[in-house]
Formats: sequence, structure tokens, C-alpha cells
Amino acid sequence: MDKMHNVLLVEDDISLANWVCEYLTEQGFNVTHVARGDLVLDVIKKNSTDIVLLDVMLPGLNGIEVCRLIRQHKPSQQVPIIMLTARADEFDEVIGLEAGADDYVIKPVRPRALLARINRQLSHRNKAEINPNSELIFGELTINQAAKRVVYQGKEVDLSTSLFAFLTYLAQHAGSVVDRDSVFKALKKREYDGQDRRFDVMLSTLRKLFNDDPQKPKKFKTIWGKGYLFVSDAWQEKSNFVIDE
Repeated sequence: MDKMHNVLLVEDDISLANWVCEYLTEQGFNVTHVARGDLVLDVIKKNSTDIVLLDVMLPGLNGIEVCRLIRQHKPSQQVPIIMLTARADEFDEVIGLEAGADDYVIKPVRPRALLARINRQLSHRNKAEINPNSELIFGELTINQAAKRVVYQGKEVDLSTSLFAFLTYLAQHAGSVVDRDSVFKALKKREYDGQDRRFDVMLSTLRKLFNDDPQKPKKFKTIWGKGYLFVSDAWQEKSNFVIDE
């Protein structure tokens, strides 16, 4: 590890928090532990944070709301967030990803699996682009790969690290159908197992952000049995796109 990364662990289960802190410290991380959701934003504002491990069920403020607050805080919008939960149902996963989480880990947490997830997110965040100064421009949409900045119709769009990576990957292959296995290999470094629906959830989120009718999508299309299609010539029309302040 080239630098000591700062991990913010938000977990009210003290026994779990203690072993996670001990394990990650042994792996070369600097870990800060918070046991309440309503304290997280203050800690982030006062400390450098490279990644957040965020429990869903927390006193003070639940993890979903904390996740949204982090994404609304400009300096921390690109900080990777891995959510921890004891519930394995898809509803939690959908809500978590739509709130801005980058990954999801079901308890009981396995040390090596957690470490792999953390390293993967940090790798995505720090990975240099092949052409870091390049911009992808489609009509009123501009994706700045170096600054990890998205502008649509003159307004900046706030995306989580995973959503930005997914959007960029689709845009880099504009006009071509990309299959799910290719997306998983490129962004998750593993093969698609036929069960994980996170990129379907992300596509739905992108449609909401860019005002793309899910019943008759023009910008992001799902080609059933094949994969996803980013439509390069669908970004010219004016729309009622609004970003909440």
C-alpha cells in the first residue's frame, strides 16, 4: 500500500467495530470509528476520509440518510461508500445504491472479503485514466474523466463513484451494446453470475437523473438478453431536467 488510507467506520455494534478496526489497522489503514449516524458529517468535515464503511441500522440517523448527506456534501461526493447490513433482501440494496452507495456487504462480514471490497473501491477512485485530460461530449452532456465531473444542460450532476464509473463506461462504448459480463469485468473485476442486479439498479438511477422515461427510454436502453446501450445522439433535446439543491 503506497499510502495510509483513512477509513471511516460507522457501526454501532461495538464488538464488530472493534475487530474491523483492529483488522484494518493491521492491514495498514488508519481507521476512525463512529457509532452514531448523526455524527458522521461532522467527522468527515474535520478529517480526511478516503472511504466510508456505513452500517444501515444506526442510532441518531440511519445509514441511508447518512449516505445521502455525504453525497450532498460537495467535498465528499466522490468518497466511496460501502454499506453494511444484516438484511439480504434486494430492497435494501436498491435503496442503498440509489442513495449513492458504491457497494454493499451483507453481515456477517468476512475480513478478507471486506478488504477486497475496500481495495477495489480505492483502486477505482485512484485509477488513472488512459487519457486523463479527455472529455466525452454528447450534445448537452459532458463527462470530464480527469475531474470526474458530469455536466448536463449547463448544470453539474452529482454522482457516486460507482455511478460515474458506470456512466463513463457506457459513454466510452456509445452506440454499441455492452453485455453485463463485460460491465462486471470492467467495473467489478469479476464475471457476471446472472444474479447480481446492481447495474440494472444503476441504469434506473441514471434514467431518473437525466430525465429518461423508463417506459420509453431514449438515452439509456436495455437490450433484453444482450445488455445496455448508451445512445450518443439522444442528448440534444431540451428537457425539464432539474437537480435538487
